[in-house]
Amino acid sequence: MPETAPDTPSIAIRISRARPTLTRAHQQMADYVLAHPLQAATMPIDELAAAVGVSVATANRFARAIGLEGYPLLRSELVKGFEAMLAPIEKMRIKIEKPSSVRDVFAAALEESQRNIVATREALDTAACETAVAAILGARRIYLAGFGASGWLAGLLQRGLDGHCDNVHLLAGVGGASYGARLLPRMTGDDLLVAISYPRYLTDTVMLAQGARQRGVGVLALTDGPQSPLVPHAQVCLFAQTENQYAANSESSALAMIEALTSAVAHRVKESVKSAARMTEAVLPWLHDSKRSRLAPGGGTTPATER
Repeated sequence: MPETAPDTPSIAIRISRARPTLTRAHQQMADYVLAHPLQAATMPIDELAAAVGVSVATANRFARAIGLEGYPLLRSELVKGFEAMLAPIEKMRIKIEKPSSVRDVFAAALEESQRNIVATREALDTAACETAVAAILGARRIYLAGFGASGWLAGLLQRGLDGHCDNVHLLAGVGGASYGARLLPRMTGDDLLVAISYPRYLTDTVMLAQGARQRGVGVLALTDGPQSPLVPHAQVCLFAQTENQYAANSESSALAMIEALTSAVAHRVKESVKSAARMTEAVLPWLHDSKRSRLAPGGGTTPATER
């Protein structure tokens, strides 16, 4: 009798037990499922059968051969352990199956970004905002840890802080996460690590935050909520709602939080107006609509930093 209880063995164990009695076609199915569990969990039965080179009926019989009631239960068992990673794929599948125009998708994506930003604004923690700004302005050195999509966000945060903070280091670069690990011994209690990670969270960022906290370094986490693995390692957290029907998360609300943070730093820092004026003066030769543009008649060609 096929097992259906929720505490039944894993697919790998089922295959191991049944392998001596599996047909050649079923063994091909078993090898594919074990080698590509995530892909198999997301494929309809016809796609899986085509990928292995067997019939749909064979795919169904394979599920029964390892003690399951059919392919739907096989797929649900495969999904176990991949729920967080598969959630964006499932949301995308549902959306794509619904008939809609390209414009509808544009509008829905923009509306979702708007909802995320509104929810993020309404959930702002006054004390956390104040503490985050004070931590940035009080740090001797600021290290920005973000990888994957968050690496781009970290770069934009660096751009926003550079005009007001003298010592900002971006850890996302050609050296990868190990570059950040190499810098950990140099960090002290006077420094600040800003750790950025949203679903699906990257272990590299969590490990750097953990290592920094263990060394007494201040940690500011930019993430999506209290369930984030960054939270236990941070003294202060700024949360952004990042729901997205077509991807793992939405960068728009995360970027809005970063812009809000850099705006608050600019508001609080001394001589921010003078600093902004100096920055504008320095970049004038690169601005297309400036009279001092290098493309304007008589425009200079020497970078401002070399004059």
